Formats: sequence, C-alpha cells, structure tokens
Amino acid sequence: MGGDACVVYHGASTCPEDFDAGSGSEPRWSWRSADELFEHAEDDHAAILVVDKAFLEQPDRLKTVAKHVVVVAADAEILRELGERADVSIVGLHDATARASVLDVARRLALTRQDAARLERDSARRDSEFRDLSRIGTALMHERNRSTLLELIVNQGKQLTESDGAGLLFLRHTERGEDELYAEKYQIDSLPHLGVPDITFAIDGKSIVGHAAFIKQPVVVDDVLKLPPDTTYVASEEFQRRFDYHARSMMAVPMLTQRGDVLGVLFFINRKSGPSAIIRTVEDADRYVLPYTDRQVRLALALASMAAVSIEASRLYDQIEHMLESFVKAAVSAVDARDPTTAGHSLRVAALTTALAEAVDRAGRGAYRDTRFTRAQMRELHYAALLHDLGKVTVREDVLTKAKKLPPLLWERVQARFALIRETIRLEHCARDDRDVADALKEVDSLLDVVREANEPSVFSAPRNAALEDIGRRTFRRADGSMSHYLAPDELRFLELARGTLDPGERAEIEGHVENTRRFLAQIPWTDDLKNLVTFAYGHHEKLNGTGYPRRLTGEDIPVQTRMITLADIFDALTEADRPYKPAVSPEAAIDILRSEANAGQLDGDLVEIMVDSRVYAGIVGTDWRRL
Repeated sequence: MGGDACVVYHGASTCPEDFDAGSGSEPRWSWRSADELFEHAEDDHAAILVVDKAFLEQPDRLKTVAKHVVVVAADAEILRELGERADVSIVGLHDATARASVLDVARRLALTRQDAARLERDSARRDSEFRDLSRIGTALMHERNRSTLLELIVNQGKQLTESDGAGLLFLRHTERGEDELYAEKYQIDSLPHLGVPDITFAIDGKSIVGHAAFIKQPVVVDDVLKLPPDTTYVASEEFQRRFDYHARSMMAVPMLTQRGDVLGVLFFINRKSGPSAIIRTVEDADRYVLPYTDRQVRLALALASMAAVSIEASRLYDQIEHMLESFVKAAVSAVDARDPTTAGHSLRVAALTTALAEAVDRAGRGAYRDTRFTRAQMRELHYAALLHDLGKVTVREDVLTKAKKLPPLLWERVQARFALIRETIRLEHCARDDRDVADALKEVDSLLDVVREANEPSVFSAPRNAALEDIGRRTFRRADGSMSHYLAPDELRFLELARGTLDPGERAEIEGHVENTRRFLAQIPWTDDLKNLVTFAYGHHEKLNGTGYPRRLTGEDIPVQTRMITLADIFDALTEADRPYKPAVSPEAAIDILRSEANAGQLDGDLVEIMVDSRVYAGIVGTDWRRL
C-alpha cells in the first residue's frame, strides 16, 4: 500500500464489496477482520474500524478500541451504542460510492491521527531525551571524583545509545612529540570482566577513533566488515582477536574543549536490539546488532559535549585541590620551621582526628550512634586539623620554644651570679684564713641545685617551694660593698611558676595563636564544602565546661569536629617526646589524663571512650610523621 493508505477492520456483518474503492491503481485501504485489530491492539498504524451489528454480541470489545482508530458506525443500533465514540457514520447510506466517500473521509482522519500520534511520540521521545540529558548533565556537573565521573559517562552513554559497549580514550603527548589516544575506561556488557586494555591509537585516518579525533567529527560505521572502498580507517582487529569479541556497528565521537581542541574520544560498540543481548560471535551480531541512527549520533554528540566540559571542570578542580593541598602543607611547614622540636605535630593531630572521625562513623552506639561524616566533611575536618596551629607563626620563637621556666638569658645571669657568690665567699674566707670555705662553697652549690631543679617545668601544678623562697631572701656583698639577692625578683617570679614554663604574659601570647589562626584562615575565600573549617580549627582549646579559651564556649556550642581536634591535640602533646618543656607520657597514661579531664567536664567522654575502644592512636604513636 502507499503512504496514504490505511487498514479497514470490519465485523462479520460488513461486506467490503459494498464499498467502492474508487478509481486509481493505488488502493486507498485494505480490508481485514476486526479480530486482527483486537489481537494487535498495540499497533499504531492508520486504522479504521467499521462497527456493524455483529459487535452487539460482544459490546465490551468496543471499550478496548485504541483512541487512534477511527470508528465508523454501520448500524443505527450500533450508533446509539457507540455514542460520542463514533467518529463517522454510514447509517442510511446504501450507495457504494457514497459509502466509499465517507470511508475516504475516515481514511484521511486516520492518517491525521497517525501523524499526530507520530508527532506526539517524537515529542515524548524528545522530552525523554531532554530529561535524560538534563539528568546526566546535572550528575556530571556535581561529580568531582574523576574515576566516578568517567564511569558515569560510559554508563550513561551506553544507555542513551543502546550500545553493548562504550569507552573513553584520552589524548596525550608522547615523548616523541606525537599525539595519541590511550584507553582509560572501557565497559562492554558482553565482556563483564574486561579491564582497561593497553591499547593506543594514532591521531590519523587509519582507525575509527583516530579518524574521529583527526577530523573532529563523529564517525559512524554500520558494519566494520563492509566499509566503503574509499574508506581509510579500519576497526581494530587486535582488540577483537585479543578478547574474542565481534564488533559490528561502531560510533566514535570526539570530545572537544571550549577552544575546539580534542580532549579525547567517546566511542560505542554494537548498538543492540535488547539490553540483555550478549554479543560475542558473528552469529550474535547478525541476530542482535543494529546500526546507529541519527538519534543515537545526536545523543552521543550531546553527551560528548557535556563530558568534555565535566572532565575539564574535574581537571580544574583537581588542580585547585592540589593547590589547596600545597598551600596547607606550606602553612604547616611554616609552623614547623618556627619550632623544629615539635615538627610533625599538626600532621599527627590531623591523622588522629580523621582516624577518630572514622571510628565515630563506625561506632553505631552511644551519643554518636547516628553520626556520619561524608567524604567532603572528612576532607574539611582533615584540613581544619592540619591548620589548627597556624597562628603560632606570630608567636616569638623564644616563647614558642621555651623549654625551662627561666628564659635562657636569665638562666645565664643566675649562673653567673652564683659563680660570683662562690668567688666572693672564697675571697672572704681567704682574708680570714678560714678553713671552712669548702663547706660554704658546697652550700652555694646545693642552693644552685635547688634553683636548677626549680627551673624544670611540671606537667601538673607543683606546691610552693619553701627552699626556693629561702634562697630568694638570701643576699651577698658585692665587691663594691653593695648588697644583692641571690635571686632577682623577675628570676624568682619565673622559678615559682606552679606549672609549665610560661608566665601569664607568655601564656597569653601562646594562647593568642588561636585568635591569629582564626584571623589568618578567615581571610581565605573557602569554598562551600570548607565553610566550617575556620570554626573547627578556631575552637580546639575550648573546654565543654567553659574553662577553655578564647571564647569560653560550653558544650552545646562546640561542634563534634572541634571536640575531636581537641582530643587529638592533647593526646599528641602528652605522648610525643618532642616537647622541650616536658617528658613524654605513655599512651595509657595519656588516656588516663583524658578520662580525668572528661570526668571533670572538660572533654567529651563519649569520644574518649570511642578513641580508647578503637585504639586509633596505636597506628600513629611512634610513627615517623613524614610518613603520615
């Protein structure tokens, strides 16, 4: 039949001879039994159903007639039964020519409905394609992990083009100064265990993918074994031979940057008739493989364009990530350079903090049973822990590295004074020819030992030192006759420090590093996924009971990320032997101290117990920080 013909289905009471087909060599319709229409109800060709009185025996069948079918009422009783569903009526028409004219009207209506249905299908398909591409574009835009991104491109490409296989080839410059395509991602349904083959293609006209990259246009092949005589490219026989796989239809689409440069090639193998079809042999290809249509080419071009943008964005994101990582490392190195004795502290704290966060994520019990950290949150926490001491770059080195209570110059002055005291005593005893000079000098040495011991810092608060107070009250006569104390007031003030090596002024300077950390980090325009980094780093000296600094926050105002940095910071300070002002304690002793501070309401007891149970610190204590 011609393109303007349609099928007329009829019941048992209708005789096709009662309709005059009219003149012309090309029939305008063909007659078939109505049973065929109901058996193939899903068919959407131009169709007419002549409903006669035979349908009265099965009236329910009329309810199943598809909307595109033009219904012609041939009987008055049927016309009443059909109501508005009757599109055309031949009731009362007995002349064959008249009936044929009415049937011709029905034919034109059926063809119009067929065109409308086709347009509707095309529109629905385009809408579906648009939704698919929009969904894919959104997914590609938000995916930052390169491996996941490439996997997504290949998977979506296979679905859009109905292909058995798809892959990504990227352009690179060889040591010989030439360009070539190398495989980075392959996925073929019929070869589920296929990895990425070690295969390359020159950018020329000898291979399908190489030719696509060379001309910067899609290359579509219906059958790789039946290429036109003037074709310069061929399919890769090596691939088919190595993996025992028959390629039939292929499509290669270049991925171009915004500047029009070739980034790589997105290729597809064997468009197949059904998603479950397995294609390995020539026979399989004969049965299941279809050529790629303009629709698949159009979709592949759109996907290749989106893929190129996403891959470029991913590369830029990786470069930014690398720059950020380098900045963080440089900042940490700057802190370490100020105080080489504590080099590695920030790296150890970051390693312990992230390990503790992973343990919290796994715990599934207690106060943090529902706490989970995304990959982005873990990255944010890692950077916050690395940069928590950045503000120490502003602290004076003599304060930052102070190992004893007395500053080095004051200690030298004390030693020189005691040496002068010894000489004064020796001269006085010599003038009197006193034989007890040895006992006097021994006493001076013992007093210096007391001072030396008092100069050593204590981790815990030490009681008042009566012997030191007695030394502070002692005096001696100088050569000019003036009297001087064994210890000057500023020296005694340092020596009487109950804990650590810092006086209030020095401690305020050290504690100021937290505010400086916040000030430095707040000047950096962090991305949204790192927006909490400053807050986490800023609060690492806060305590849950409000006794910390600088803001005296209490528990509900301190994020769990900050609490973990605090724990890691204290644990490392206690266990590492690199602190010049105190000896290291064992991990067990450090845990006891953490538990004690948790019981006092300063630290998070749940986090301490997770840290103890998971023993995440075991792999960090004693490890060379350069390997973290």
